[in-house]
Amino acid sequence: MFQINEVLLFKGESYRILALLPPHVVWIAVEDAKAFPSLILIDDLKEEIAQESISRVLDPYAHLALEMPEEGSVAKEKRDKNYQLIKPLLESDEYYLPKVRSAIINYIISEQGSTKQTLYGLARRYWQRGQIVNALLPDYKNSGAKGKVRTAKEKKLGRPRKYMPGTGVNVDESIKRLFRIAIDKYLLTDKGYSFPYAHRRFKDIYETYFPDTSEEEMPTHWQMHHFYKREYSQAERVSKRVNKIEFNKDVKPLQSTANTQVLGPGSRFEIDATIADVYLVSDADRNRIVGRPVVYFVKDVFSRMIAGFYVGFENPSYVAALQALVMSMTDKVEFCKQLEYSIEEEQWPVIGLCDALLADRGELLGYQIESLENSFSVRIENTPPYRGDAKGIIERTFRTVQADFSPFAPGFVTGTKVKKRGGNDYRLDAKLNVTEFKKIVLGSVLYHNQFSVLHKYDRYEDMPSDLACVPLQLWNWGIKNRTGRLRSVNADVLKVCLLPRAKATISDLGIKLFGVYFTSTEILKLGWLHRSSETSRPKFLEAAYDPAVADHIYLFPNKNSTEYWVCKLADRSREFVHCSFWDVWKIKGEQKDTMSKAEQTSQEQKRSLERFIKQTIQEAVKSDTANNGLSNAEKINQITQNKQAEKDLERKDSGYYPPKDKKKTSAEIVKLFDVKKEDFSYPDLIEELFDEDDD
Repeated sequence: MFQINEVLLFKGESYRILALLPPHVVWIAVEDAKAFPSLILIDDLKEEIAQESISRVLDPYAHLALEMPEEGSVAKEKRDKNYQLIKPLLESDEYYLPKVRSAIINYIISEQGSTKQTLYGLARRYWQRGQIVNALLPDYKNSGAKGKVRTAKEKKLGRPRKYMPGTGVNVDESIKRLFRIAIDKYLLTDKGYSFPYAHRRFKDIYETYFPDTSEEEMPTHWQMHHFYKREYSQAERVSKRVNKIEFNKDVKPLQSTANTQVLGPGSRFEIDATIADVYLVSDADRNRIVGRPVVYFVKDVFSRMIAGFYVGFENPSYVAALQALVMSMTDKVEFCKQLEYSIEEEQWPVIGLCDALLADRGELLGYQIESLENSFSVRIENTPPYRGDAKGIIERTFRTVQADFSPFAPGFVTGTKVKKRGGNDYRLDAKLNVTEFKKIVLGSVLYHNQFSVLHKYDRYEDMPSDLACVPLQLWNWGIKNRTGRLRSVNADVLKVCLLPRAKATISDLGIKLFGVYFTSTEILKLGWLHRSSETSRPKFLEAAYDPAVADHIYLFPNKNSTEYWVCKLADRSREFVHCSFWDVWKIKGEQKDTMSKAEQTSQEQKRSLERFIKQTIQEAVKSDTANNGLSNAEKINQITQNKQAEKDLERKDSGYYPPKDKKKTSAEIVKLFDVKKEDFSYPDLIEELFDEDDD
């Protein structure tokens, strides 16, 4: 029922059981500085337990069993020496009897020296602290009153000064208050002030309160630093020295991993973009430096497989993210073939829709991505602002991929772009063109997926020990043992559904989007373009468009449906053939600017014309003062005669009379061909203009 060394609480005092000697138990009061081992009947203890007067408690000295003093240390030497000193008493079977204990103590004193007070104290410590050798370790942790504030009287606390003049000052409550003012204002902020700067500002405050104090008698840097370390916890100092965004992203303790939130391959993809640290040249002309490309990556969290990527010069946006997303969910064999890589589907098996997609709030926050969520049941997750650490899996990928080419690539961004004396501008070192850079990125992606060893991958408990932490092997294992294959999807339907959308208006001229007209066979068959008052057509419909191609759009005739019609560019908007919508927006903007300036000139000239007309009329009215005495009827009857006279005068004035040249003689006409065989009249386009469209 009882065990040796267990601690019992009896009447508010702790007792340790030292030995079991039925029908007795040997125990000792743990906290009594003058206690000795004594006997008590086991039956009496049982009776006290029944009366609920005794209870078991935790051993207050259990930590001593874990102490391991360093070899050769003073603590270890004292422990072993003290143990050997009282060893004869500890080895006695009747140490609990006072006469036997006294006789052994006297023997130890006669043989080895020491005093009764020392020997009884060591024996008592041994029994009270668990009857182990470590119970005799000295309590150095209690030395010096660590963490306790010293109370100064008259003498200056601390080591006397050796080199610095003056004696210094003790830190009292008024100085502590000024310390806190300076610390709270200059140190516990995210302004980045250093401690010496805060101490100098403290001196300014101190000097204001005590103007006659000399510099050497002011509280020192070390006094303020000691106060700072003692009064403010490390967690408080660290958290308040950075702003909230930086704390959450870079300082806050990590309490879990990304793998704990996914069930298998395809459970969650992460997407993000960066600007590559290398300058490229144009594919068409290597003398044209085109700048740094934007790189998008889509990565599977469970296996760390890179599912897709994008390299181009579109700014990080939905349009660029769209291309990376489509690649991540479709077959990559044809894409690799375009960049001269021959792979099998098994080498890059990421094909299908993921369960969740984690991205920044910028690219995938809005109605454009809703079709992916509504039509394909892909859950869209957006990270909080300024929390790149929320998708650390994809963030680490950029550094990994760039490390593959950074040591070798000319034009790699290094330090500042300011040219130093004798140095080169790395922008002028650019040699890689866009296609070559894409090949390098694709090669790095294929290597990572198939061969890269993930040394810090946190494995699941059911993963076999012979499973290498390589993305492709983790993916295949997860497909077999976890969630199964991703959901299949038609690549064309997926891309159209992910394209950005806008409202297109409909008139008898066609479908109008961004000022450009489109038409399609379906629209013509429905009669929406007929010019009749009886024509019934919707005012507008939703249309998807690819910003890179303005030759066609995708019109959705039915709401809440992914069915679409492909509408091609109408002849009315033929000026935008083979253009992108960025070109359309640019040209339309320039046209509006030009038309606005022309309209301003037109209005000015129109007002000038109206003033001229008005003035001419006024002068004509003033000039009509002659009255030949004819009546109104006679004036009307003479209109025909007057008109004929005016016509004769006009014919005479407009006739052409060639000048007479006596020296000029007529030339001989040489016929080069028979005029009758050729017809140079203006062509008749009636049939082409009004020909019926059979389609």
